[in-house]
Amino acid sequence: MSAQSIEDIEDPPRTRLLSAQDAVEEAPDCLPCNFGDCGWEGNRHHVQLTPSNYQNYLAFTFAVEEINRNHHILPNISLGYEFHNFIYSHWRILENSFILLTGQHEIPNYMCRKKSKYAAVLTEIPWQTSVQIGPLLELYKFPQISFGLFDPTLTESGQYPSLHQVAQKDTHLAVGMVSLMLHFHWTWVGLLTTEGHKGLQFISDMRTEMDRGRVCVAFVKIVSSVTVSYLSAMQKYDILTADTSSVNVVVIYYDTDSQNDVSYNIVQNLMTWKVWMTNSRWQADLDGRNFILDPFHGAFVFSQHHEEISGFKNYVQEATPFKYPDDTYLFVYWYKNFHCSFSEPDCALKNCTPNSSLAWLPPSHFDTAMSDRSYNIYNSVYAVAHALHVMLFGEEQGPPMRNTKVMMFSPWQLNPFLRNIQFSNPAGDQVNLNDRKKLDSEYDILNFWNFPEGLRLKVKVGIFSFYAPHSQEMTLSEDMIEWTTGVTEIPLSVCSESCSPGFRKSPQEGKAACCFDCTPCAENEITNETDMEQCVKCLDHQYANTQRNHCLHKNVTFLAYEDPVGKALAGAALTLTVLTAAVLGLFVKHQNTPIVKANNQALSYTLLISLLACFLCSLLFIGRPNTATCILQQTTFAVTFTVAVSTVLAKTITVVLAFKITVPGKRMRQLLVSGAPNSIIPICSLIQLTLCGIWMGTNPPYIDTDTHSEHGHIIIMCNKGSLTAFYCVFGYLVSLSLVSFMVAFLARNLPDTFNEAKFLTFSMLMFCSVWVAFLPVYHSSRGKVMVAMEVFSILASGAGLLACIFVPKCYIILLRPERNSLIGIRDKTHSMRKAPSYH
Repeated sequence: MSAQSIEDIEDPPRTRLLSAQDAVEEAPDCLPCNFGDCGWEGNRHHVQLTPSNYQNYLAFTFAVEEINRNHHILPNISLGYEFHNFIYSHWRILENSFILLTGQHEIPNYMCRKKSKYAAVLTEIPWQTSVQIGPLLELYKFPQISFGLFDPTLTESGQYPSLHQVAQKDTHLAVGMVSLMLHFHWTWVGLLTTEGHKGLQFISDMRTEMDRGRVCVAFVKIVSSVTVSYLSAMQKYDILTADTSSVNVVVIYYDTDSQNDVSYNIVQNLMTWKVWMTNSRWQADLDGRNFILDPFHGAFVFSQHHEEISGFKNYVQEATPFKYPDDTYLFVYWYKNFHCSFSEPDCALKNCTPNSSLAWLPPSHFDTAMSDRSYNIYNSVYAVAHALHVMLFGEEQGPPMRNTKVMMFSPWQLNPFLRNIQFSNPAGDQVNLNDRKKLDSEYDILNFWNFPEGLRLKVKVGIFSFYAPHSQEMTLSEDMIEWTTGVTEIPLSVCSESCSPGFRKSPQEGKAACCFDCTPCAENEITNETDMEQCVKCLDHQYANTQRNHCLHKNVTFLAYEDPVGKALAGAALTLTVLTAAVLGLFVKHQNTPIVKANNQALSYTLLISLLACFLCSLLFIGRPNTATCILQQTTFAVTFTVAVSTVLAKTITVVLAFKITVPGKRMRQLLVSGAPNSIIPICSLIQLTLCGIWMGTNPPYIDTDTHSEHGHIIIMCNKGSLTAFYCVFGYLVSLSLVSFMVAFLARNLPDTFNEAKFLTFSMLMFCSVWVAFLPVYHSSRGKVMVAMEVFSILASGAGLLACIFVPKCYIILLRPERNSLIGIRDKTHSMRKAPSYH
């Protein structure tokens, strides 16, 4: 758009107050007879108009006419306008700029315009063009109102203080797009834009938000608009190549109209399997091209939210070439779409469809709903009008002016009013040209539908508001969404399939974070959500299930009497206890027989009683442990076995002393008669008690839990406490056993009828063998097996002593009683003495 001037007259005509750029050109007075030259193609300075561009023109004229009818804005003043095309050549751009400023382009700084002057220029120009005309307009401080996408670099740099932007900020466009990706779990997304600083800034914003949301950038394509336009026509340029085929979601950022060539290239390659996400600058009509298979069916468009402008659709409906005969575009458009014939003599349309209107056409041909750009143009006109009103009247509503003088002012005077202008447009939306006070946009999420015959609708399926409460920023109606051609459900766009619960993500070396392998969790570790990066270890009282996606509570267990092993060991302990008691009873019954009296009768009773205690103490290891049983287990075991082994040692020494006495009165006889060997038992036991006392006083056994030995179980068991004390006690017992074995071994060949030396040797050999074998097995076992091994060793060693020492005696007492008498002893002795005579 162009600049504004104002005349104050009774019935003011439309004077040129606004200048619009890049919209339409003045039509020729009459179309030539050759219709090929009558259309837009015959214009020398050609810029092809599309329906979307023409809608911008209608939005502009609608705003001007609406303001001129409003008595509360610029009363008794009419706005006029003039259009200029900024052709993309250096000379034409400067030429139009000089025409805008001076009314001519031949003599610099010469003003040939005498009456009305432009007050402001409304423009949407790309960065390359603004670099050329911006400094020129800035020399004159000429107000420029941009209705294009908000560009913070134009104001932050401070190079263009006379440039005012109407569009809302797009600060959170990237946030909204990433929110949609996260909603549908799209983590492998491509980015596509044409070159330009806006596109580069958008790519930067998207990367930041995608990193924050853990969405990976599959590829970034920044293409030259000129290259795409040229090569698209040659059909040799593929924007999306083979390396992008795995990406199902692509974001396209549209900056200028030249990106329609990018869209056309995508359509030529029939990329119908992808989901496209774009901003509101994307145009569905693709410059009027129709396609049977539309790759953009199902695309998501983020459009700045605005209310509907009342009356605009009716205004569009009334726009016809018969109402505006000088409008060349309508003339050609009617001819193409409403079956009109052309009358060459009077250069007019004939026989058109009766009552035809732009509103009759499908949205793919002409969309009567106001686009974002048209809405910004509409607000731009109102911004200039409100600024002029404040500048001229000093208030928002002022009295009508009665004089007829032309109010002259310099355009630069309007800048401070534009900079601070803030108002509500007729739709009720707030408009603010102050960049610091400008609000960020809310976005309507539109879904593009391309039904048969190219109907092409944009249907609102959701809204995104950055300032909404947490988790409510985006609302979406998924049941209304139409997906891309050939897709009936939410498409996937991932580099790697999600790792299900029970697996963790393992990054693939040299690839993006979204590309990973799924590795099963280690034992007793779980993941209960998809795509977890680390497995979580279950607590000690829990264990992982087979799928490793849930921690289960472990069952508390111990070596119980109900267990098969517990039953077997308890039965064996009771059986051996009964047998030992039976042997003790048998010995008491036959206490006066020679075989019982031999080798110290009292020591035999002591050994049997200690074995009874040993077998019974094994029951302390079975059942649920407590503090008392934990202490009694070790002390009872140590003391009772010390008594048993020391008794065996005393019996062995007694045998040795008995056979060493040859002369009466010797010291050995005194030792034997005085019962000195019997003192070994209390001495050895006292030493063991001392060791146990030190153990209990420093670090006694206590209740402990074993959570690792058995899967899914917590084993309650007794911890030894001080291992040093345990091994001292156990080592002392083993040392005592070895001493007993060696003494018995030395006395094994001593002659006598009831010599126990051989049996004592075998008993201690078995005892030592059991406990030597116990150590490695015990340390290699875990949980209940360890406890069972300890109980088994107690029973086996005790049973060995019982069997080797007392079974032969019981055999004689019960089955060979004749040998357990003085006559039997004499016969046996006599036989032994006569034996050498038979040789």
